Amino acid sequence: MDSPHGASVIAEHLGLKGPRGWAFRGVDVDAAPGSLVAIEGPSGSGRTCLLLALTGRMRPTEGQARVGGLRLPRKMAAVRRIAALGQVPGVSELDPAFTVAEHLRERALLQRRFDGALRALLRPRAERVATAQGRIDAALKAAGLDPETLPKGGRTSVRDLERLEALRLSLALALIGGPRLLAVDDTDLKLSDTERAAAWDLLRSLADSGTTVLAVCSQAPADAITLRTDAAGTASTSTSTSTSTSTDGTTTEKGTADAFAETGRA
Repeated sequence: MDSPHGASVIAEHLGLKGPRGWAFRGVDVDAAPGSLVAIEGPSGSGRTCLLLALTGRMRPTEGQARVGGLRLPRKMAAVRRIAALGQVPGVSELDPAFTVAEHLRERALLQRRFDGALRALLRPRAERVATAQGRIDAALKAAGLDPETLPKGGRTSVRDLERLEALRLSLALALIGGPRLLAVDDTDLKLSDTERAAAWDLLRSLADSGTTVLAVCSQAPADAITLRTDAAGTASTSTSTSTSTSTDGTTTEKGTADAFAETGRA
């Protein structure tokens, strides 16, 4: 797997309106390549819609955004090519009947198919297999998952994985393609405090290696660029804990752009 290089994520007054009203609105963010960006809020506050919009999977209805220099919504297909999804319920879920090895083989085959380089398709089979295995091994290492430590090794079914193991597998699958932006939903769902810390350590290590990481969660770590949404219909972006005074005399976090997200679906 080639060393990924992150994509910047920039949005100004971004909003998405659906049949039930605004999923989110007025979102501002400016994240450099290799940033760890957390979308924090309760289920039902538009978190997942925002994640999907920033990865080119949902079309925003107002404002503007650029991901890796690609403008949204004009370049949604191009953004999808540089962004990969980890676990996102209803969009990119693990098949509980598949084994770990089956998931990895399937993703490697799909990646080879969509790489699109004729020269790669014409390589000897042994070379193609070795390249695919190299991508799998590198992705597993980056995600911190060693199939040999699982109860049945690579033959372990997804339904038998612990929650953190399943998260690691979903990230490994996403990393096989060497994305510039990696997005994952429900990062800390049903994790213990220890497991939650391990999950954020993993995502932080991926960001430190150069991949921009976008993660939906209920509680963001202090060192992440954080987009906060809540059921009351407000959201904010924080990059610093120091404060400054706005023109209307109120005190706000320095580097924070207030946004307003009317309650939508998660």
